[in-house]
Amino acid sequence: MLNAVNPTIAPEPAAPTPVESAQPAGGADRVLFVLAALAQHGAPITVRELVTKTGLPKSTLYRQLMLLKRWGFVLESDGEYAPGPISLQLALGFDMASHLAREALPDMRLLAQQSDESVGLVVAVKDHAVCLEMVESRQSLRCSFEKGRGVPLRAGASAKSLLAFMRDDARERVVRAQCEPADAEQLLTELAAIRATGYAVSEGEVDPGVWGVSAPLFSRRAKADALGSITLMVPATRRQGRESALIDMTVAAAMRISARLQSY
Repeated sequence: MLNAVNPTIAPEPAAPTPVESAQPAGGADRVLFVLAALAQHGAPITVRELVTKTGLPKSTLYRQLMLLKRWGFVLESDGEYAPGPISLQLALGFDMASHLAREALPDMRLLAQQSDESVGLVVAVKDHAVCLEMVESRQSLRCSFEKGRGVPLRAGASAKSLLAFMRDDARERVVRAQCEPADAEQLLTELAAIRATGYAVSEGEVDPGVWGVSAPLFSRRAKADALGSITLMVPATRRQGRESALIDMTVAAAMRISARLQSY
């Protein structure tokens, strides 16, 4: 499960945008610097304007733009450059993640209030389970998982709830890639049981002393493939005798969120 017992979490400082930062030193930094400048401009832009905006030499800009064009991140028309189709796919992915968090938060907060425990929103990203949003418990001893942190999709309630409701081919590929053959068969059997019950439960699989229950989130357009999962995270010492109630609360919250996710 995606969590650890943490009494406090310090907020991360805001990072400057690329065009507010110092000149990038490496090649990878430069290409991202140029892509950020294009994205923030908000309209097609010429190389001359990019020179002014970024401070990079014209020859360097041309090299970075040709690389971005080759990968589909940039389009050129009449000497002007704008974000390309791959950039659009990234933007759509960001919109989806933002919409998912926005629709999930009210019921995540309600679940945290009902249970007096922490609740996380988790999505699958490149064979990892990544925390997209957190609602912290008010208790001094609480379970938490840092936003943006990811772990391999093979252990814990969060990961298993995402895996269980993936497309068959994607689930098989991830399990075979991350597990030994004998462990893979066992995990595939467990995932089939999770699909039958509609939720996943684990204790101490990722972090000792942490119990969790995770339920998938669906939309009308993606009923066979979960958009994400919400996970209720509880110190194992506090879950005794509460398991059924905590599971019911989590599943009910996931169903309410899924009912609102009708725009996907």
